Amino acid sequence: MTFSAFRPAALAGLLLAGLLTGCQDHEPAPGPPVGQAIQSRNPKPAWGPTITPQMLAIVEELQRLNPTPLYTLTPQEARTKATVKDAVNSLLARNGIAAPQAAVRISQQMIPVSGGASVRAVVYTPTAPASGMRPVIVYFHGGGWVIANPEVYEATPMALAENTGAVVVSVEYRKAPENKFPTAHMDTYDAYKWVRQNASTLGGDPARIALAGESAGGNMAINVARMARDQNIGLPVHILSVYPVANNDLFTESYNKYADAMPLSRPLVQWFVDKYFNSPADGDSPQISLVDVADLSKLPPVTIIGAEIDPLQTEGRQLADKLRQQGVTVTYQLYTGVVHEFFGTYAIEPKALEAQKLAAEQLKQAFK
Repeated sequence: MTFSAFRPAALAGLLLAGLLTGCQDHEPAPGPPVGQAIQSRNPKPAWGPTITPQMLAIVEELQRLNPTPLYTLTPQEARTKATVKDAVNSLLARNGIAAPQAAVRISQQMIPVSGGASVRAVVYTPTAPASGMRPVIVYFHGGGWVIANPEVYEATPMALAENTGAVVVSVEYRKAPENKFPTAHMDTYDAYKWVRQNASTLGGDPARIALAGESAGGNMAINVARMARDQNIGLPVHILSVYPVANNDLFTESYNKYADAMPLSRPLVQWFVDKYFNSPADGDSPQISLVDVADLSKLPPVTIIGAEIDPLQTEGRQLADKLRQQGVTVTYQLYTGVVHEFFGTYAIEPKALEAQKLAAEQLKQAFK
């Protein structure tokens, strides 16, 4: 399906229906246009004077659903709290918007990882006919290596599957504090190796595999490619890294400007790293400090998507600069007026729809 045929509110109907497990086919159905009429009428917060009215409505709904800062909770408590996905779905429901469904089939796969363990992956396969083997995208969700799961972030893999024609494998890596650094980084690398070896069983082409991720997942997408390069197991054809963690500096320009932003703030990042790192020294490893420490040469082309109202904005731009300095082809796009986690909010936020279109175009070009 081409992007022009994609209905950006598609996921909301699926999510509201609770279709999260098993193997099911979802066909598109008639529905209203994107819910961009959902807008906040409140004054814009000091940390985001340029925030769009749609984005502000989502942030306000998230604050209504979960007024307690996550960094004041235990990881187990934080994992039960409302997410940006919940805020989007709540706004759609409260405004009577019945969204059409995404044309994807959902299944699950257990993937073996190091130490004799296994991790769950959710596989999104387009229902539209394919002329041959489909390309594959291995996707890593965000959550600071502590919270969230594939279902929380499924708006992105569903959109990528429907709009690129690729099979998307969304990996559920092990989390902290139960599993400290570098467990999540190793799990995602092991999952990539498994997909390369088993792509054909998923209906995918092992010669056309891309990596994608958001936030902590955007960091791991870059790292998996680095490890694949170093271990000579075959590079992905492209990397999509959305507002990635890319450095160990919590006092950059954007961290200082948006220290109290929602849904990601400096205190929340400090909480994440406290749970994932064994010690502060882990932050200076090449896996975390992509900008300052890592060798990023000889990687495939990278697309980096940034959000303006985001503590990670500066390091995303620095990562793009570092990649270019080391000879990597980079497309960098900063979206103004939106916050961290905006990428999956395209049922309401028009800037998210623009970003999804860019991501799909970049990936489809790489798959040719």
